[in-house]
Amino acid sequence: MAVDELLGCGGLLALLGEDVERAKARRRVRHPEWFRGYAVLEAEAVELCYFANQAVQGLFQTENYARAVFASRQPFFDEETIEQRVTARLARQDLLSKWPPPTVSAIVQESALRQSFGGRAVQREQLERLVQVSRLRHVEVQVMPTVSEGHAGMGGPFTLFEIKGRPRMAYLEVQHLSRLIAGPEDVRVLAATYGSIRGQALTTRESLRLIEKMLGDP
Repeated sequence: MAVDELLGCGGLLALLGEDVERAKARRRVRHPEWFRGYAVLEAEAVELCYFANQAVQGLFQTENYARAVFASRQPFFDEETIEQRVTARLARQDLLSKWPPPTVSAIVQESALRQSFGGRAVQREQLERLVQVSRLRHVEVQVMPTVSEGHAGMGGPFTLFEIKGRPRMAYLEVQHLSRLIAGPEDVRVLAATYGSIRGQALTTRESLRLIEKMLGDP
């Protein structure tokens, strides 16, 4: 910053320095091997649809929330692995700010929002982050309320995504196992399931009000 001012570069050197730091961070990204294929495809997607019922979607997680999630994993990760996973998860979130951005739809189970991963302060920070991203024009966040007597997402979390010029695909992840799905019939079934879940969840406006109410609760 001092050099920038001395040379009268109008902030250019500072910006370049930030770009260098971001580039270094990207080089430090180390996705687990089983996740790398999907991570590449996700970064190219023009449309993403997420359903989560265990934790907030990784694309929206704060640093502290992500760290708490990875720290809770069994068998335990060592500290270096936890930090690598957190860095990689946060790096994925660059796609929310790229231009043009993908269209993102996300549905999360209310019980996951009420789970205090890392403690109340971490949970509150995460809820604030959800409020922030839900106000982005290309992002829609919906909550599946716990008062629902049943919904189409009982089979577990999944992701639908579409890359320009390619058929829609799906991604499933359970524990440390993952599967990319390209079969048209399997993808069609998951897409129909997602449509049902969206219809059964709170609207985006109702979801935002619920999250804000949770932030206001003592």
